[in-house]
Amino acid sequence: MNISQERVDDLNAVINVEITPADYTDRVNKAIKEQAKKAKLPGFRPGMVPASHIKKTYGKAILFDEINRLVSDSLNNYLTENKVEVLGQPLPKEGSESSYNWDFNDEFKFQYEIGLAPAFEVPFSEKDKVTQYDIKVDDETLASRIKNLRKSYGKMTNPEVSEDGDVLYSTLTQLDASGNALEGGISNTASVRTDLVDDKKIKKSLIGLKKDDEVKIDLKKAFKDDTIARILNITEEEAAALTEGTFKLVVKNVNRLEEADLNQELFDKLFGKDEVKTEEEFKARVTSEVESMLVQNSDQRLQQDLYNLGMEKVNVQFPDEFLRKWLKATNEKLTDEELSEGYDDFVKNLKWTLIENKIITENKLEIKYEEVFKLAKERIAAQFKMYSPEPISEEQLAQYTVQFLQDKEQANRLFEEVKALKVFDFLKGVVKLNKKEIDYNKFLELK
Repeated sequence: MNISQERVDDLNAVINVEITPADYTDRVNKAIKEQAKKAKLPGFRPGMVPASHIKKTYGKAILFDEINRLVSDSLNNYLTENKVEVLGQPLPKEGSESSYNWDFNDEFKFQYEIGLAPAFEVPFSEKDKVTQYDIKVDDETLASRIKNLRKSYGKMTNPEVSEDGDVLYSTLTQLDASGNALEGGISNTASVRTDLVDDKKIKKSLIGLKKDDEVKIDLKKAFKDDTIARILNITEEEAAALTEGTFKLVVKNVNRLEEADLNQELFDKLFGKDEVKTEEEFKARVTSEVESMLVQNSDQRLQQDLYNLGMEKVNVQFPDEFLRKWLKATNEKLTDEELSEGYDDFVKNLKWTLIENKIITENKLEIKYEEVFKLAKERIAAQFKMYSPEPISEEQLAQYTVQFLQDKEQANRLFEEVKALKVFDFLKGVVKLNKKEIDYNKFLELK
């Protein structure tokens, strides 16, 4: 067998594969004999079908299959042994097809196009400076978190007069430019949350309302399209295309979710029986939990900044024509429009994957099964905690984790997460991190 590579340019090449009968005869004969042992044909006892009969009847099909396997195995071995970093998989070169007799004497010649990964250096060093934010819990954030917790366990009341934060159960009728009900317009009954209104003038008009009160409201100014879609029971596309956005709102009821009292009953529901006993302990516990969440926010920001830095510093080209052809070949339902719209994002993901892989390879980083198992176990434990206050035993948790990882798609997703975390942790030790304290409300304003 002879395999050679022809470079078209820095990003494209053609692999030539030449196969003679000496390369495939033994494996084809072996396949024929194995087939003869398994064959069940009329007139022959099981396992006693002559190999010559199998060759005569199914020989060309067996030869075809074995040639395909031989070519595939040989290609993979060649690329691995020669350390050829390809993008996608080899594709048969257009116009290279030949006609063969498939009579066990053919000499086969195949050509495959391959896309080559661009050459680049790892883009991170100690010269790079990246800000690592130490996010502090400001009073506003803490108060908002405590308010949300208390509302989660509060009770619904129906006050006579609406206040900011109340929910107005109302009928809405679309109006024309003259203020009359629009013929063929939209009407619906829905809950309108005043806390989602950004326009100060509109929000003020919704405060102080009683049952049966009427008010005109421009939904396009008051809410985002997804909220309008929910309120009017239409699609987001229809909400975005809405031209007449003024509606008459008639209050049917005022709903208010009262905050739960800060007492032992609430503490026990949130943290377990007698884990927290005073308001001071409650505030300290909430502060600790919020700080933990803010650490995650800080890490996510740092990861994004490292990603942006790497993507900016690595300026490479890709074998676009080959990759587009490969994407079409491996995704039969992919339309030209979908390919055009999604290709840039595909290349960005591919570029970062190459950067990650280079960091892992050059620094001999390992992603161990134990790490993937641990992450899966943590995720499953968190899921159980959401639905049941009773902790699950370690043995059961381990069993669920093993079952979960048998799903190849889920296992691959978690593997990629562990890989990303491994690279992130490594890069934190490479670049210079400039630590900066910042209040959470200021952190949210960062671009």
